[in-house]
Order: sequence, then C-alpha cells, then structure tokens
Amino acid sequence: MDELLSSQVQNAFQTRQPAVPGTAGITNAQQARQVAEDFEAVFLAQLMEQMMGETTQSEMFGGGPGESAFRGMLNEEYAKVMAQSGGIGLADDLAREMLRLQEAGAQG
Repeated sequence: MDELLSSQVQNAFQTRQPAVPGTAGITNAQQARQVAEDFEAVFLAQLMEQMMGETTQSEMFGGGPGESAFRGMLNEEYAKVMAQSGGIGLADDLAREMLRLQEAGAQG
C-alpha cells in the first residue's frame, strides 16, 4: 500500500497542475489583467442588476417588455466600460494575485 501511495504522490507532482485552476493559459501580465478585468466586469454587472432591480420605472420613460429584456445587456456594457476605466480596483488586485500564484506554482 505504501508503494501505491508513493507512486500516486510522485505521479501527482509530475503531472503538475496550475497553481490556480483555470489560469493555465495566463502567461504574462497583460493576459492576467484582461482576465481580471473580465471578472470585475461580471462582478459589477451583478451589482448593477441588484441595484437596478430595486428601482421603479416610470411608464413615461421606461417599462414594458423590451426594457426587461435589454436591461441585463445594458448593465453588462456599463460594467465592461467601468472595469476598463479602472472600476473599483478589483482587477488590479486580482491580476497581481494571479501572477503571484502562478510564480509560486512554478517555483514549488
């Protein structure tokens, strides 16, 4: 049993996984920044969905079946622009952390 466990551990180290799942394709700071911005945009879109869900629409300027269909897309576009313009600073920290974890995984 010890030999089996030992071979499994050795095999696990030989078939190295990325330090952070889903970040295997990130090889430089620019890619990390783009992934982090995309994540921040999704996060901001979710925040905006919650905020917009609490507001009431006046019938003169909004409402109707079209608005409910397109509100989510509008929030996503707002969120993308916000993230590209610096957003809430989440993308910077995420990109830095992804690169740090990648380097730690490559060294150890």
